[in-house]
Amino acid sequence: MTRLFHVSDLHFGRADQDALDWFAATVAGERPDAVICTGDLTMRARSAEFEAAARYLEALPVPVTVEPGNHDLPYFNPLERMFRPYRRFGRVEKMVEKPLELPSVTIVPLRTTARAQLRRNWSWGVVSESSLRRAVEMIAASDKGHVKIVAAHHPLVDRPELQSRAKTKGGLAALKALAEAGAHAVLSGHVHDPFDVDHTLCGSAIRMIGAGTLSERLRATRPSFNEIRVMDGTLSVMVRTIG
Repeated sequence: MTRLFHVSDLHFGRADQDALDWFAATVAGERPDAVICTGDLTMRARSAEFEAAARYLEALPVPVTVEPGNHDLPYFNPLERMFRPYRRFGRVEKMVEKPLELPSVTIVPLRTTARAQLRRNWSWGVVSESSLRRAVEMIAASDKGHVKIVAAHHPLVDRPELQSRAKTKGGLAALKALAEAGAHAVLSGHVHDPFDVDHTLCGSAIRMIGAGTLSERLRATRPSFNEIRVMDGTLSVMVRTIG
């Protein structure tokens, strides 16, 4: 069995220290095979926030892969956002969009952030052709017997019952392409509430799995993360909420 901890929206700068301590202690005590963080490490992409996130993630005693979130792009410096949007990641950069090959699971990154959009709200998601192409190619190159899990920040398709929307441009087409390529699930964050939804698109089945937050920016759910178990090609999800 392969165990993964899926966590999201740490929001250093508005993090919940008790929740961070709880998650770190759980990782240290239970030693999952990997931690997948689906974005928004910071609140305002400040260097000090990234430094705090780096110290925290580097202390986790298991492999970690991180997706950029919309809060991780420069907020107050438009020139830096346009030309060097990921410069401030610093030591975290080595974890960003890091594919993972585990005994029975392949983790594939899919970037859904954009430095600029022809839309009013730049927090919404975008799947570019190049990002989708890389993800599909990684899925095709992975072990045929593996469960393929894609990690993104924004949900590719909005869930009407959630309090927040991702409005991911190209998301539905991307979900269809990933399903056809053989992906079993897409992990995401952004909405700060967990969900687990099955989709069937043109005969191909795929799951969308969202994680909550470890920050003070709560919506309907207390601080939480997802424990994902993969055994004999079957994927199960348990939402673990702070006591």
